[in-house]
Amino acid sequence: MAYNLERLQVLLVEDNLNMRALLRSILNAFGISGIRDVQNGEQAINELAHYTPDIVITDWVMEPVDGIALSRFIRADDHSPDIFLPIIMVTGHTQEWRVLQARDAGVTEFLAKPITAGGLYQRILAVVEKPRPFVHTTDFFGPCRRRQNWAEYVGPDRRSAGVGRNQKVMQDMDLEDLLQSL
Repeated sequence: MAYNLERLQVLLVEDNLNMRALLRSILNAFGISGIRDVQNGEQAINELAHYTPDIVITDWVMEPVDGIALSRFIRADDHSPDIFLPIIMVTGHTQEWRVLQARDAGVTEFLAKPITAGGLYQRILAVVEKPRPFVHTTDFFGPCRRRQNWAEYVGPDRRSAGVGRNQKVMQDMDLEDLLQSL
């Protein structure tokens, strides 16, 4: 099913001019014309002072402010225009520890480079169609990190079974499964 995304407002944060142009072209092909783009997280923070998009699409590695710091600003700073703002991180850095760091910084969706139009469309639909509930604890605020529907769950005391079950599942996942579980 195709969606009408023409009213969607996107802040695109990418330091590579060619990648920014590619992402803009893909977004335009989806019917999205309300796109503002900047080169780094610092410019994004300045842009967010007077513009509140529906979605932020950001790269990870940028100077002077990277995508992780931008995500933390959006989720936790008093000057954030919307702490619930969906953040899609697009990056070539896909090591497991980085994926977990992005998740823990409050990134809503993660897309590995090289990207496809279908992959980006999926992530956009995920934040539009199935927004995740937000969790607030003493050391985390962001989209719920538990997206998996564990087939082997058999009762109300999932956590009381110990930590081994979830750790084993995470160890058995390959990168693609891990990325999809975010």
